[in-house]
Amino acid sequence: MASQKAIDNAHRLRYIRALERFHKGIISYLSTTSDLSKEGYDKKIQNSLKVLQRVEEIALYKGDLQDLQKLVKKIISYTDSDKDVQDIKDEILYESNQLDKTKNARRYKKDKHSLSKYEEWEQ
Repeated sequence: MASQKAIDNAHRLRYIRALERFHKGIISYLSTTSDLSKEGYDKKIQNSLKVLQRVEEIALYKGDLQDLQKLVKKIISYTDSDKDVQDIKDEILYESNQLDKTKNARRYKKDKHSLSKYEEWEQ
């Protein structure tokens, strides 16, 4: 029998993967579609929401995941807005890029003075 902690972790991971799948699908659609329209955008959101609605929403505590969750909610809220679809595309792609930049900033740390740490060995 699985512990409650393991079950909660599995639900959390399932929710995170659903968020990432939703986000990736919308970004891919916005990036590759040549004839972008508000109706097509709304239809894509509705189709992608089916996957997201299958899993229950779970509180996320990590900064990147909270940002992803906010971005997904913002993407969904644009279906009700009367903004131009090109403006929506620009905002979503910009925020998605910023999210990727924050993720990558922690992953790749450059040693500012990488050569200086070996100087004491050369004496």
